[in-house]
Amino acid sequence: MAIQEITTLPTPERTMASLLLFSKTNNANQPSPSAPAPPTFSESLMRENIENSESMIRKWDPSNPSMERFVALFQENRKEAKEFVRCVKDLRRAMHYLISEHASSDQLVLANKLMKISMKRLEKEFFQILSANREYLNPESVSSGSSRLSRSLSFGNSEDDEEYKHLSNDDDAPMSKVERATSDLKLIAETMISSGYGKECLKIYKITRKSILDEELYRLGVKSHSSINVMNRLGSETLEYQVEKWMVAAKIAVRSLFRGERSLCDHVFSASETIKQACISYVTVEGAIKLFKFPEMVAKSKRSPEKIFPLMNMHETISDLWTDIDSIFSYESLSDIRLQALSSLHKLRDSVQTILSEYATSIQKNSSKTTIPGGGIHPMTCSVMDYVASLADNSGALAEILAEDQETIVARSPFPESYFDISAPNSSVASRLAWIILVLLCKLDSKAELYSDVGLSYLFLANNLESVIEKASTTALKLILGEEWLSKLQNKMKQYAANYESVAWSKALSCLPAENAVAEMSPAAISKCFRQFNSAFEEEHRKQSLWVVPDSKLRDDIKVSIARKLVPAYREFYDSYMTVLSKESNDFEVLARFSPDNLGNYLSDLFHNTALFRHSTSSNQSRMLRCL
Repeated sequence: MAIQEITTLPTPERTMASLLLFSKTNNANQPSPSAPAPPTFSESLMRENIENSESMIRKWDPSNPSMERFVALFQENRKEAKEFVRCVKDLRRAMHYLISEHASSDQLVLANKLMKISMKRLEKEFFQILSANREYLNPESVSSGSSRLSRSLSFGNSEDDEEYKHLSNDDDAPMSKVERATSDLKLIAETMISSGYGKECLKIYKITRKSILDEELYRLGVKSHSSINVMNRLGSETLEYQVEKWMVAAKIAVRSLFRGERSLCDHVFSASETIKQACISYVTVEGAIKLFKFPEMVAKSKRSPEKIFPLMNMHETISDLWTDIDSIFSYESLSDIRLQALSSLHKLRDSVQTILSEYATSIQKNSSKTTIPGGGIHPMTCSVMDYVASLADNSGALAEILAEDQETIVARSPFPESYFDISAPNSSVASRLAWIILVLLCKLDSKAELYSDVGLSYLFLANNLESVIEKASTTALKLILGEEWLSKLQNKMKQYAANYESVAWSKALSCLPAENAVAEMSPAAISKCFRQFNSAFEEEHRKQSLWVVPDSKLRDDIKVSIARKLVPAYREFYDSYMTVLSKESNDFEVLARFSPDNLGNYLSDLFHNTALFRHSTSSNQSRMLRCL
């Protein structure tokens, strides 16, 4: 009994064993407390990414006290730049994972802090590349290399090393400084945009690039212009100089500066359409509006006939550049630029058409009563034809301004279809120029009525119409208005000359008897005929010695025509009665003081305005008689 009791006494070991046994028995019926689960593979990988990124990012922390001066990562160590970008990319992946799986994790706080540091570094790198490469990233250089950029620097969003291949340390890589800089900018922009820092990147780019573009535009002379009142006070030479400068500036600005900015912006911010449009809009709108506002201000300023040429030149410049303008400023955010360019085109077109209408009206309203001595060329004829010839030289630009629907041209044309070919390519120009010339000819008709001598009025018309024909046949007007139009004017001019001859010399010719009346005339009647002819010839010669025919061909044609009518008739009369009068009259030399040969000499001296009436009986054969 004693032994049995001793063996059953609880010892410390047994007591512990029994407690453990009790605990196990109870645990079999109760849940055990939770223990921390081991990290998954994804968690381990994300933590490793954060740790690896932290060492690289903190090394290049711009606020790191160990950095006494700013060191451009992309310039000094392109291999580490490649690693830095990769670390940012890995950090971004880790943050996305932690946000979705462990939003309250301390690791997410650390990753967010590291991301801010890396973005500060990339901001400084972005600004450094833009500033340090200012010489190579000027808009003209970018524009000239834009096609190559688009071919060689398209990285896309690939996940492999192709995205970073341009960051190798191989300085002999076949990339220009422009290409290297733009590719670095593109990579930084894509990294910042994908990390949610696109606005910060855009702000740096806008401020930097706008200052560069504005400086280039200012160098070209593109600036805000004064009011229209100031524009009105500009002299014609000053205005012409400014227009020439503007035309040069417009071509360079559109085809180099703006094209370069659009190409660079599209390339750098290809990852975001919204940022890309905001960028190019901020950089270019102000300068482009200034550029295209100038033609509109010139068009709205005071009009004058000579201003039409710079207006046409500016219209032609914008028209030639329109394809580029429409392409470069194609975004909706750039619509104000396109609208301004279109507004200038319309204002220029309207102003040119108004000037042409006002010019024709000014010809019609010319009220000068001063006659041109000797029936010469009226100054209005010279000025109008010079002006119209200059318009013809600019027919290409003018045709675009006057372009109308073919049916409208036919409906509005004041001329019959036979006047000139209204289906010709320049029919609108031909119609307008022919109308101005017609207005001139009508005004010349009214000017001819100011002469008291009808013969002189016809000579005036012949002279001026010949001047019109000469100008038209030796300039671009001949191609525009055509041979048929010229032929009609030439026939009209010949008719004026014939009318002059008929009126001016009819009295002298009427003093000579008809052929069938020669044999029946008495000596007294013959003497009377001589006296009447002498008086009429002297009177006409005295008057017409002060008349002029500036054109040598027309002058010779008129004199030959007069001589052919007058000299043979006078010769027949003279030869028929010379013997009779020499026997019957003692004053024969007085009565027949003009020999037929000598008569031609007097006619040959006409229309030079230098001839003096001479009572010479020289028998030298004149130039006029040689023509006969």
